Amino acid sequence: MSKIKLIRARQILDSRGVPTVEVEVHTDSSVGISSVPSGASTGKYESVEIRDGDYNNYFGKSVNTVVKNINDVIFYKLKGLSVFDQYLIDDLLISLDGTENKSNLGANTTLGISLSVAKSAANLLNIPLYKYLGGLNSYILPMPMINIINGGKHANTGIAFQEFMIIPIGLNRFYESIKAASEIFYNLKKILIDYNLTTSVGDEGGFAPKINSIEEVLDVLLHSISKSGYVIEKDIMLALDCASSEFYINGYYDYSIFNKFNNNKKSSLEQVLYLEKLVNNYPIISIEDGMSENDWDGWKLLTNKLGDKIQLVGDDLFVTHIDRLDKGIKDNIANAILIKPNQVGTLTETMLTINRAQKSGYNTILSHRSGETEDTVISDLSVAFNSGQIKSGSVSRSERTCKYNRLMKIEQDLCSTYNFFLKNKNFKNCINKKIFRKTTNIKHNI
Repeated sequence: MSKIKLIRARQILDSRGVPTVEVEVHTDSSVGISSVPSGASTGKYESVEIRDGDYNNYFGKSVNTVVKNINDVIFYKLKGLSVFDQYLIDDLLISLDGTENKSNLGANTTLGISLSVAKSAANLLNIPLYKYLGGLNSYILPMPMINIINGGKHANTGIAFQEFMIIPIGLNRFYESIKAASEIFYNLKKILIDYNLTTSVGDEGGFAPKINSIEEVLDVLLHSISKSGYVIEKDIMLALDCASSEFYINGYYDYSIFNKFNNNKKSSLEQVLYLEKLVNNYPIISIEDGMSENDWDGWKLLTNKLGDKIQLVGDDLFVTHIDRLDKGIKDNIANAILIKPNQVGTLTETMLTINRAQKSGYNTILSHRSGETEDTVISDLSVAFNSGQIKSGSVSRSERTCKYNRLMKIEQDLCSTYNFFLKNKNFKNCINKKIFRKTTNIKHNI
């Protein structure tokens, strides 16, 4: 009953209207369906996705080659294997590709199959995916990092940093954290309207106003938190995704890449000092990709300066690849890793990277991509592997909110009185270093 009977792929659209692949894996008694997301701000060292390249077909973004390869070639390689043989199947996919970065088959090919195999196995056992993968050890709901304002490549705002997030560190239930995020989000909308700023949203559902500076974005976020009745630092803290690789040019962090009127160029040291200034002036608990993926010396400076104070997350730096994470661990660079399954290409490789990070004391954060689908797999993975944190975007756009909705169901399934924060020791240890610092210069206005 567990043998693969059929694998079927098709082309669908992601949240940006760009083609992606959806894969079904059938046994006699179950089916697992997965769709693969895609990033706009992608790390240079990510596993690659395969697209057709025919400009007359979705401007070169179609994935008909992937669909045909899955349906006509790979299916026959995997037919008859058991969906419970996840490691065997993933290893076979890796061998069939034969490259370090999935450039033969494409990570969008291998991941779609890999995740669908796991889902088919879970459905065959009639248990949720998080329980199938994590067993009795699946009991920690993740702390959500909720994107409220978009910048960088995710929105045409002129703001260099890509994500401005809130983290509900002082709330006891997952559903309470989503309630807080929604209230803050809609109070922010009112504030933006009052200042005659746009309330359109970016790729990840956060607002995309044209605000003059990073500091002013942080000020308006703090205003919206207070207006919503939550206590800054006690209930809510802030997080940044700088996506610095996007504006790291010729050894400098060039902020004019996103705003031609901002002629600011910073050396690595100046970038570190600027981030330190923001941390000292605002209740920031986490910074992702504060330095470029190629600026290892800059990352070392940043870690030495802030690594014992806040969470420093490597996304483009590590790209979910265990070898790059190992270099970071060896050199004591960063203290957390963003986990994006499509950066590496199989569930097995994703699990191995999470395991290595957690054993080495690095925080782990399951993450969506800017081009998302309605697939909620990262929600289940975050609970299965006790990642402790999740990034799913804002509390708008259904491809974002479906991940939060899935986690609220899991919360209900686990225990109706579950306290997700008190169990979340990894992240609690991180915030305890900063939560009692008094911020004295919060402006609360634009």
